[in-house]
Amino acid sequence: MTHHEGDLHAPAGARFAIIASRWNPRIVDALVGAARATFEGNGVAVDAVDVVRVPGAWEIPMVADRLARGGRHAGIIALGCVVRGDTRHFEHVADSCAEGLAQVQLAHGVPVANGVLAVDDMVDAEDRAGGSHGNKGEECALVAIEMANLLRKLP
Repeated sequence: MTHHEGDLHAPAGARFAIIASRWNPRIVDALVGAARATFEGNGVAVDAVDVVRVPGAWEIPMVADRLARGGRHAGIIALGCVVRGDTRHFEHVADSCAEGLAQVQLAHGVPVANGVLAVDDMVDAEDRAGGSHGNKGEECALVAIEMANLLRKLP
């Protein structure tokens, strides 16, 4: 039986992209900082990581699609923070963003790590941006590296 598994060695010459929302900047900036540090800590050159800022989570899938279609990136990370409010807007944005990101990776064969937090309140967000639940930006960078590695190994 053949066993395939990725590891945390980025393929030689691999570029990665971080698409980050400007909404809830304190949280998202912590996610971006952790993602960048994780890439660098795992041997990805600083100039091999492109950071693209968008207004909010709603716009992230469109930019992910454009970057994936361009074929320059071995992996893409989506980072944002959508906080539940008193209306259904939260569900529309968070669900559509997640569905759009899934479609991008399937359509283009480029891994897209979903680090768009969909949280009940800012305490939840802080917990996932370096607090008690770790940092989703770090997790997504590790996923992007591992998936890029795995895809290079697969037949």
